[in-house]
Amino acid sequence: MASAVSTLAPASQVRTSVQAPLAYSWSPALEKEMAPLYARVKHVITPMEWPFYAPLIKSINELKVQRDAVILAHNYMTPEIFHCVSDFRGDSLQLAKEAARTDAKVIVQAGVHFMAETSKLLSPEKTVLIPDMRAGCSLASSITPEDVRMLREAYPGVPIVTYVNTSAAVKAECDITCTSANAVKVVESLGAPRVLCIPDQYLAKWVQSQTKVEVIAWKGACEVHERFTGEELERMRADEPGLKIIAHPECPPDVIAAADFTGSTSGMIKWVKDKQPAKVMLVTECSMASNVAIEAPDVEFIRPCNLCPHMKRISLENIYDSLVHLRHEVTVDPDVALRARRAVERMVNLTN
Repeated sequence: MASAVSTLAPASQVRTSVQAPLAYSWSPALEKEMAPLYARVKHVITPMEWPFYAPLIKSINELKVQRDAVILAHNYMTPEIFHCVSDFRGDSLQLAKEAARTDAKVIVQAGVHFMAETSKLLSPEKTVLIPDMRAGCSLASSITPEDVRMLREAYPGVPIVTYVNTSAAVKAECDITCTSANAVKVVESLGAPRVLCIPDQYLAKWVQSQTKVEVIAWKGACEVHERFTGEELERMRADEPGLKIIAHPECPPDVIAAADFTGSTSGMIKWVKDKQPAKVMLVTECSMASNVAIEAPDVEFIRPCNLCPHMKRISLENIYDSLVHLRHEVTVDPDVALRARRAVERMVNLTN
């Protein structure tokens, strides 16, 4: 198995302050106007937090109209972003598709940098913003374009599937992209006996368990999902009788073996909504449990809290600031974009 050569240092979780003045402040009138929205999120956003969030939420939603902008929010965003200001919500595949479909002139990516790059690849004529340029990804930084070219030499003729959790420069060196939701389908679509599946070693191992295609892995990992252990899950079961555990395929094999279901973020959400378990634990980034709880109010969520420090760089404050100043535009070199776009579009066309 190949080994990763680079990592991204964890980001701090310091929330930025609003740099541009807000159009609104907390008042009885604003409280009344925002009451229907708060009623939807009140069991995951406290009454103490709401007076701070509400003026920002109203200001952002009005500014989106003025800027002809939409906000794409990943499932790992906090609830005040995910449920209160986003126009499109979901996993990487859903957001990539929405980036291509929207007619808005401006896209604000409430996620990490590789997601903003993917939006730019599929919408090159649009302005793509990310509220904080430091919102990277430990998994994306585990592989470089030079590493992919090395793999081409080491495995001549073997197609390379890259997880969307990679830079545009890495995508440009690969044949097709995938997400955790469609990885098996993408691998099998190539009609090859052997496939390189990079950079997440655990996703590759999970794909291998689902297909007869030989899957060659790269030794990258998500710092959030890698922290979970099967032993931890067994302790949770002992402490919480009747608990159902569902895991993301970026988790280590012992975690997946201990889970009741393994699936992508969209697959996990669907499982909870369809099964309506009395008590469930989502083995993934912990903000997702808060977001799904709003969609499944009758389910009790046992919440392990492994936060993604990179996702948590995105806040209401810097979303607002990004829209005010059209700040932190994400661009991709035209040659890189051309080649990376082919890999992404091949995936999107397959899954469509």
